[in-house]
Amino acid sequence: MAFVTTDDGAEIYYKDWGSPDAQPIMFHHGWPLSSDDWDTQMLYFLDKGYRVVASDRRGHGRSSQIGTGHDMDHYASDASAVVEHLDLHDAIHIGHSTGGGQVARYVAKFGQPQGRVAKAVLVSSVPPLMLETDGNPDGLPLSVFDGFRDGLAANRAEFFQAVASGPFYGFNREGVELSEPVVANWWRQGMTGSALAHYAGIKAFSETDQTDDLTAITVPVLVLQGDDDQIVPYKDAALKQHELLSDSTLKIYEGFPHGMLTTHADVINPDILAFIQQ
Repeated sequence: MAFVTTDDGAEIYYKDWGSPDAQPIMFHHGWPLSSDDWDTQMLYFLDKGYRVVASDRRGHGRSSQIGTGHDMDHYASDASAVVEHLDLHDAIHIGHSTGGGQVARYVAKFGQPQGRVAKAVLVSSVPPLMLETDGNPDGLPLSVFDGFRDGLAANRAEFFQAVASGPFYGFNREGVELSEPVVANWWRQGMTGSALAHYAGIKAFSETDQTDDLTAITVPVLVLQGDDDQIVPYKDAALKQHELLSDSTLKIYEGFPHGMLTTHADVINPDILAFIQQ
């Protein structure tokens, strides 16, 4: 197992597959999952000749259950520690959900200034801001995220089961067949991580205003989201990302859920590949 130790002592697990001479693609997972959520994409792009890298966010998956630093700044800094350790250049960074926020902060703060990033892809991602505020009246009320915290604190295992078997993959929609293995894999990833990291991470993904991150990004960005995303409303996420980014391509998928990288990998993967090869 490969780890990078950050300046504040967090041990960040990463996987690194493929030729070191190939163009790297780095994947950033969503809350409360791990790098395993990208396995289908990693195998797909590895087969296309890319070097594929993914890490577990601090407190998630196999990374250490450190008690501090569960915020977007540390998430991005940890990603940068992996990139610098592997000395990745000309990299494509792809993030899902909270991982999309991590990508936006990483690219703006580290990737572009260091000249290490070529393109980025935001999949069902949380920027610019999920929470309803005076400046963001279309956001979700704080009570929604308090409900997440209450459910996690009361019974994390039961709460995670409900999220995975319901809105995350759209299994609560009429006519959508529930996949028990997909739910079990989501639950497995979530329960491997730290309850504290997951609890604190709710604030990180919901209350971090990343408007400045998006406006600072100048590399080409592909923005992907489903219009039936029940976790991150696409009108408050993908559409606004597209408006704020200086060089973006937007694609909205009719009927696709938040977890579309799993349920519709056969569509998402080729679309990402086409963008990378442009």
